[in-house]
Amino acid sequence: MVKQGVRYGAELRKRAAEITKQKGARYPCPVCGKKSVKRRGNSLWQCRSCGSRFAGGAYTLTTASGNAARRSLEGARGR
Repeated sequence: MVKQGVRYGAELRKRAAEITKQKGARYPCPVCGKKSVKRRGNSLWQCRSCGSRFAGGAYTLTTASGNAARRSLEGARGR
């Protein structure tokens, strides 16, 4: 079966290429620190080194809203 890509519009093709690159990239593990976390499914991530599993964003390990929530929690703990 042939994979169907984005057909019309240069901007849409650029966005799709960026998402594909983000999905296939390796990310640093929050547990062991090695850059070996890969996407296993929709918003499921697993470290190849230590075997830890994470729930994250659909295309990246962390999301903008998740980062904002983490910063607000760290600020609340620090007070």
